[in-house]
Order: sequence, then structure tokens, then C-alpha cells
Amino acid sequence: MSRWGVQNLTVTTDHPHSPDVARALWVLREARRRTLRAVSGGFDPDWRPPEAANSAGTLLYHVAAIELDWLYSEVRGEDFPEEATRWFPHDVREEGGRLTPVTGETVDHALDRLRWVRGLLEDTFATMTDEDFRRPRELPQYRVTPEWVLAHLALHEAQHAGQILFLRTLAGTPPR
Repeated sequence: MSRWGVQNLTVTTDHPHSPDVARALWVLREARRRTLRAVSGGFDPDWRPPEAANSAGTLLYHVAAIELDWLYSEVRGEDFPEEATRWFPHDVREEGGRLTPVTGETVDHALDRLRWVRGLLEDTFATMTDEDFRRPRELPQYRVTPEWVLAHLALHEAQHAGQILFLRTLAGTPPR
């Protein structure tokens, strides 16, 4: 029991075609809820200690870019929408493989980018059937299902939300 009363800890399965898709989307939404908690309150998204490779702003950019890439390249099998160039003016990685530093953006802009990508993902999965959810997509380097993509994206985002929380702790600006 929390200090505010009893919490309702349940997984929702409100999908018109598949409770399995609904559960996977719920997990992804829970990861996003934790990211939003990690960035709540004021802080400088460009701050990073000298020994850290990435700032919170760079990590937020990366989370959104990877979600868009998996959605379009693997699940939909399409080119990115035209509007993606507005939201993603930088390559996600530098030539050496490190994340491209993204600086000078507000947390609100980063959150708007995350919302834009998530809207595309939610629209894609809104009417997906179990059959399509589990149908492997054939790519040159691997076969992948949308079910695996959602699990991967949830784990990916949770990992980076933890990194953001750690950076905020080091900076002395933990979430409120």
C-alpha cells in the first residue's frame, strides 16, 4: 500500500483484435511512463559528467530514433515518413558508432518527438491481428516479428530511463 492509498497494479488488454498486442503495448507504455518520470522536474538535458558518454537529451533523441527505425524498417517495411527529417535532423550515431551528441534542445521538444513517434507506433498496432503480430518480417540480416520489436523497444527504453535517472542523480537534480 502506498502512502496515497491502494494502487491498482494491473495490465490492460483493451485492443480490438488481440489481448496479446494489448499486453505488449501496455509494457511499452509502462516503459514510457517511467521515462516521463525520469525527466520530470527541471534539469539541464545537456549536462553530463566528464566520464559519461551521453547526456539525457542525447539519450531521449536516441530512444525516439530507435523506436522510429524499428517501426518503419522492421514492422512496416517502409521508408520513414517525410516529417521524420524535421524531428531527426541528426544521424543517431557518429561515424565511430557513438551516439551523436544532441544539445540545445529543451526537454519539452524531446518529449514532443517521443510523442510523435509513439503516435505512429500506436496507429500501426491499433488494428494489428495476432497473425500479423507474430508474422516474421524477412530482412537480409534476420527475421523479426512485431511482437519481438515491442519487447525490444520496452527493454531499450527502460534501460535508457535508468541511465537518465543516474545522470540526474549525479547532477543533483533528481526527478520530483
